[in-house]
Amino acid sequence: MIRRNHFIVYEHTSLKVDRTYDGTTFTQELYEKFAQFFGDGVPYFKLLRDGVRFNEYVGAIQIGDTLVEVLPKADKDNDSSDKAKWQSALVDMMRAVNGFDVKAPSESSLNLKNNSVLDLYFEMFIDEVEKLLHKGLAKKYRKTEGNLTALKGSLVFSKQISMNLVHKERFYTKYTTYDKEHLLHIILYKTIILLAQINTNSRLISRVNSLLLNFPEMPNQKITEATFEKLSYNRKTQEYKRAIDIARLLLMQYHPNLSGGNKDVLALMFDMNNLWEQFVLISLKKSKRFKVRGQNSTGFWKRTNGKTRSIRPDIKIEMEGKNFILDTKWKNVKKKPSIEDIRQMYAYHHYFEAEKVALVYPGDSSLINGTFSKIKGKSEGSTLQCGLMFISSNTNVKTWQEQIETDVLSWINNGEV
Repeated sequence: MIRRNHFIVYEHTSLKVDRTYDGTTFTQELYEKFAQFFGDGVPYFKLLRDGVRFNEYVGAIQIGDTLVEVLPKADKDNDSSDKAKWQSALVDMMRAVNGFDVKAPSESSLNLKNNSVLDLYFEMFIDEVEKLLHKGLAKKYRKTEGNLTALKGSLVFSKQISMNLVHKERFYTKYTTYDKEHLLHIILYKTIILLAQINTNSRLISRVNSLLLNFPEMPNQKITEATFEKLSYNRKTQEYKRAIDIARLLLMQYHPNLSGGNKDVLALMFDMNNLWEQFVLISLKKSKRFKVRGQNSTGFWKRTNGKTRSIRPDIKIEMEGKNFILDTKWKNVKKKPSIEDIRQMYAYHHYFEAEKVALVYPGDSSLINGTFSKIKGKSEGSTLQCGLMFISSNTNVKTWQEQIETDVLSWINNGEV
């Protein structure tokens, strides 16, 4: 199976009908498929009169046999030559944020042509299930009932009378079975079926088919968010968690086309603002020089006899008894932040007793220092520092994470690391 349509675009850019992008034409038929998906109220793109314009979400949307990758756009000058760089960067950011080991690319990864975020999750899921099969699938006890030829478990009298009044040799019983048919395996099997149905990467087909052949067949069961919420893990099943987490993402983001035709949709799209915040937070948590907390809230305004509204900075750093606040913003501000963001940082200064605050943007690895103006009649004000930190990207995610730590330490220590 070969992808017949594959588009790679940046966030906040458009695909126009009858225009060709890297040798592939965005047709009216494709536009209508997006329009049908848009009817579900998705936030990933906007419909234009003659095309679609993508929002601040990045990742991959697969509609039928069409794959659209949406890459981060950290700079307005990003062009086609940067696409391979940002493809790799996005994949590595997803690996880091989701807790997957970021290692040198394996041979199988290098063989994956156009290694999109979608391919990444497919391959990670396959890797995890292959490991489980290799170690041996876990068995669990489950309660079941049935009409048997031998007495096993406890007799269900109501059904015994209604079903076996004539057949005295049979027993309708309720009993416990110890086997591989349990919810974790039902979820994994349903995800394998989904991959066999929607995967369009030819290099993964044989591995998916191998899973279908080797994984025990499970009953078909409807899987919802509530299904995942009631899952629990023990010592024997803890190693299933990573595969289940990926399965949850794939199954919950899949939108089958109930009207028929090749228009099934799988959308693995992520808000780039949230991804950037989590990536910076995860990178700083690796440091041994300071303590880092994310989303630490405090009361800001209380309605009389009502609820309190809170403010919550993205990142709080504690170092040598002092607090430092960072708020991440994934946007190109041209060194001119919005006044709303600056006001927000002023509030963080006071409510979190911060030594310094800073807005963190993707950029050119530079720092702009600044202070808030002195309030008339008050001595405080001019000593409250608010910086603009621009962190350059790097295709090597470990180097990128180290650079984030270095830049933040330099800011904290007034230029000294």
